[in-house]
Amino acid sequence: MSEHKSVPALFAPAQLGELELSNRLVMAPLTRIRAETDGTPNELMKEYYAQRASFGLIITEGTWPIQEGRTWDTQPGIATQQHIDGWREITDEVHARGGKMVMQIMHGGRISHPELSGTGRIVAPSAIPSPNPIRISTGKVNAPVPHVLTQEEIPEIIEQFVTAARNAMAAGMDGVQVHGANGYLIHEFLAPSANTRTDSYGGSPENRARFAIEVITAVAEAIGADKTGVRFSPEHNIQGAVESDHEDALATYFALAEGISGLKLGHVEIVHHEPDGDLVQGMRKLIDAPVILNTGFTRFSNREVALGLIENSVADAVSVGRLALANPDLAQRWQEQAPLNEPNPETFYVGGAKGYTDYPVLQYS
Repeated sequence: MSEHKSVPALFAPAQLGELELSNRLVMAPLTRIRAETDGTPNELMKEYYAQRASFGLIITEGTWPIQEGRTWDTQPGIATQQHIDGWREITDEVHARGGKMVMQIMHGGRISHPELSGTGRIVAPSAIPSPNPIRISTGKVNAPVPHVLTQEEIPEIIEQFVTAARNAMAAGMDGVQVHGANGYLIHEFLAPSANTRTDSYGGSPENRARFAIEVITAVAEAIGADKTGVRFSPEHNIQGAVESDHEDALATYFALAEGISGLKLGHVEIVHHEPDGDLVQGMRKLIDAPVILNTGFTRFSNREVALGLIENSVADAVSVGRLALANPDLAQRWQEQAPLNEPNPETFYVGGAKGYTDYPVLQYS
């Protein structure tokens, strides 16, 4: 009699909040900017996401809730009926292939330009421009100084997230993920380098965490906490959202974790190079929700890392970016220890099918 060999937990069915997943491997949100110029999803996007339905969960690329929050041309939106209808075709196809899908709602904040926002301004917690150039139709230009959101305007921004979340559910999503990472609007409020306010939304770690807590709470109340997730990237130090003081980062993110702990969210995704460190595991304990871990740009989550995070109970699931981009069937490849396709960075953001829907899957005779 042959010895029974159990399937590693990474590849076994799992419960992530209210979602029943076929495995614990999550497709991370990946910027691909292949939508129509008005942000409407298209047939090419449908094929791209449907190809990846064998992931336990797909998190969409960052999707703008309102045009003022747009960061790139041809970035998808979820603000109009056309957007909803376009995404509905995608979710229907992903579900038909057995997949689960949540939408990442992303307000770019100061990582934008008036040409992209369509309002003659961009917004942020403070009048500090992004240190990085912004790409517009004529090429890369210096980032403009953003308009400082007033306390009276902040509830309007929160309502934009809420409306987008409702639209995402109308489009057939299994949930939403609020983007609180990578230097965009919510992260700008969290990071002391981007937030120099002296009112109730700035100064102390608790005040800098307030906007994020209010957005996440409002979305959870609108669509259900079990359908609401969030992404954070503490100490990632990207796009000018610098959190170089570890003690301040601990205080900020622990205040944030405590502020959302009672919600019982569907998931929290954390991007950090030390997934078993005091910050990440402290947040995980305080939040009391399923945690998806991503080891970030400097420490890619290969097969061994992903297996270890699950087997050592460091995470409830693992999100993978570039390898998901190049390997639509990554779960099968990793389970069978098959060779991998290598991602082609030259095709990441250029539009078209090349490097988007043409990566091959495993073939068997």
